[in-house]
Amino acid sequence: MQIEVVKSKIHRVKVTGAELNYIGSITIDEDLMEAANIIQGEKVQIVNNNNGERLETYAIPGPRNSGEITLNGAAARKVAVGDVLILITYARMEFEEAKTFKPWIVFPNEENNSLN
Repeated sequence: MQIEVVKSKIHRVKVTGAELNYIGSITIDEDLMEAANIIQGEKVQIVNNNNGERLETYAIPGPRNSGEITLNGAAARKVAVGDVLILITYARMEFEEAKTFKPWIVFPNEENNSLN
C-alpha cells in the first residue's frame, strides 16, 4: 500500500510579489528550493496564513539569495505582498518506508526569506 506524506516544507515565508499577467506558478528563491529539495515544475501546496487560502501550483526557480516568493497567474489573486505562506510538497511511498521517512523542513528568516 502507498500513502502520501509531506516531502518538503518551507515554513513561513513572506510573499514578495504577485504577477497576475503570467502563465502561472510560484517563483521561489532557488536557494530555498534546494534547501527544501523542491525541483522545478514540482507541485506545491500553498497555505496562506493571512487569509486561510489553500491552493496548488508548480514551482519555478527565482534568483538565488533574492528571497523571492512570487505568485504568478490566477494564484496572484489569492495573496498580497507581505502575506506569510507555508509551502508544502508531498510524495507517495510504501507504507513501511513512510514510517521512517524524514522530510526536508526549512525555516527561513521571516524578515527577508533568507536561510541565515
